[in-house]
Amino acid sequence: MASIDQLKQDLEFNTNLLGHNLTFRSTWGIFSPREIDAGTELLLRHLTIKPDEIVLDLGCGYGPLGLAIAANAPQGNVHMVDKDFMAVEYANKNADLNCLNNAKAYLSNGLSHVPKNIQFTTVVSNMPAKVGKEMMSIMLHDIHEQMAPGGQLVVVTINGLRDYMKRNFMEVFGYYDKVKQGKDYTISRTIKQ
Repeated sequence: MASIDQLKQDLEFNTNLLGHNLTFRSTWGIFSPREIDAGTELLLRHLTIKPDEIVLDLGCGYGPLGLAIAANAPQGNVHMVDKDFMAVEYANKNADLNCLNNAKAYLSNGLSHVPKNIQFTTVVSNMPAKVGKEMMSIMLHDIHEQMAPGGQLVVVTINGLRDYMKRNFMEVFGYYDKVKQGKDYTISRTIKQ
C-alpha cells in the first residue's frame, strides 16, 4: 500500500494521441487520473481536425482531448473549461509540459465564463452521465449560440445516453449523426447549419 505522501504526489504518464506523444500529469480526484479513458480514445479516433480550428473542450479534466487537438491544430486555438479548479490547474500544467501555447484552461460552469465573442469551429466533450437535463439544455443552447456556421459538436457518452443525445441534438441543432458506437460508448456529432 502506498503511503499518504506517495498518494499526494502527481501521477504522470505518456501516451500517443492523434499521432502526438504527450505527457500528462494528474492527481487523485480527477476523472481517469492514471490513463486516457476509453471514451476519450474513441472520440479522438473519430474526430477530424483542421490546423486552424477554434476549439472548446467542455469539461476538459486534465486536458487529454483539448491538448491532443491543440497538438493537431498548431494555427488554431483551444479553450479548455471545467468547473473543477484542480482539473483546470492540471490542464494548464499539461499544456505547459507539452509546449502547447495554443491551449488554455479556465474555470467555467458550462459556457458561463467563456468569452461571448468567440465563435467555435469545433466543440468536444466527454459528457458526464450525471450532467442533468437542465444543464445539458443550457450547454447545448450556449454551444449553438457560440458555434460558427458549419461548426461541429462531437461528444462521447455512455451508450445509455445515445437516444437522449439524439433527441437533444435534433431539438437544438436539427441534425444528429451517430459517428460510432462501441461496446460502452457512443460518439455523437451535430453540425450548426
